Amino acid sequence: MKPMDKRKKAVLLGGTGLIGKQLLRILLESEAYETITAIVRKPLAEHSKLRQVVLTDFAALESQAETFEGAEDVFCCLGTTIRQAGTRERFRIVDFDYPVMAARLAKAAGAQRYVLVSSMGADAGSRFFYNRVKGETEAAVRALQLPMISIIRPSLLLGEREEFRLIERMGVAISRPLTPFLRKALPKMCPIEARDVAAVMHRVAQMYTPGVHIYENDQLHKMAPGSRAGT
Repeated sequence: MKPMDKRKKAVLLGGTGLIGKQLLRILLESEAYETITAIVRKPLAEHSKLRQVVLTDFAALESQAETFEGAEDVFCCLGTTIRQAGTRERFRIVDFDYPVMAARLAKAAGAQRYVLVSSMGADAGSRFFYNRVKGETEAAVRALQLPMISIIRPSLLLGEREEFRLIERMGVAISRPLTPFLRKALPKMCPIEARDVAAVMHRVAQMYTPGVHIYENDQLHKMAPGSRAGT
């Protein structure tokens, strides 16, 4: 893998979610980037390196082609739940339509790297709706053939969300004490800190390895800061 040696421009979608807000912080602190453009639904705190595009409705994303111009790296952390979305149709719009639309805009603008947050178990042939949509999103993005596509498949995410998700909160409460055991016994299913996922996303974007690369949950743990295998 060849490290990048110049300051870059990046576009981030989903900068207020659990992973997205951690990734935004890392990107703003990173010496690898000159500017970060965050496409968000509500304004963020100002920063000298941050450019903001506020879209109250992401259906207008298609009109933002110029926002992607000059960006080498595009990070997509968009995602919701069926409960949040309200319907399966709305869930698909957020988790399929928007990430694929962003990938199309990234390709048209000449971006070199597209880093997508997907999910453990993503499979276009799955009988589970959530996993199937995630798998279909991955397939649609891959079909666009950007120079480099990195697909991130984390398990249950650890961290503080702005919104309350009861089932996920219960899962975290149960699994957190078991994390050391799960990391050894079931590394692909072990919960992972959102900040670690964000750190890996930043890390892979600093390498130019053409093609499609899928990072399963166990690999994310190995590549996370502080991991012996990741150092």
